[in-house]
Amino acid sequence: MSRRTKRPARQGSTRPTPSAFCPCGRPDSYVTCCGRFHGGEGAAPTAEALMRSRYAAFVKRDEAYLLRTWHPRTRPAHVEFDPRMRWTGLEILATAEGSAFHSTGTVTFRASYAGGSLQERSRFERVDGAWVYVDGDFPE
Repeated sequence: MSRRTKRPARQGSTRPTPSAFCPCGRPDSYVTCCGRFHGGEGAAPTAEALMRSRYAAFVKRDEAYLLRTWHPRTRPAHVEFDPRMRWTGLEILATAEGSAFHSTGTVTFRASYAGGSLQERSRFERVDGAWVYVDGDFPE
């Protein structure tokens, strides 16, 4: 058995590799960004943070999180994932309300996937103090 020596870290480089970034597009690791919400270690503090975490949940195919963060009035029985779908990026286009001081909010976003993109204006509400996704429409 050969013994491998660990290479010293490159000097001056503390940025994580792109693959370590959260799928939601923030320059944080998945664990410290959306992963903590997915794992139940906290709740998204804004409608935009919930939108980002839900996008990451679609990327990770985390049905339990998606259902938990869906308004009871509009929640489906289960989430269908297309096994061929490869999400490639999220762009927040606009937000309205949705802060810690609001009870409703909207987030307009573009989610890219291999072969195209979709744009949605999502509506969010607070239920028992937590942000949940209500529904959305697809602007022309």
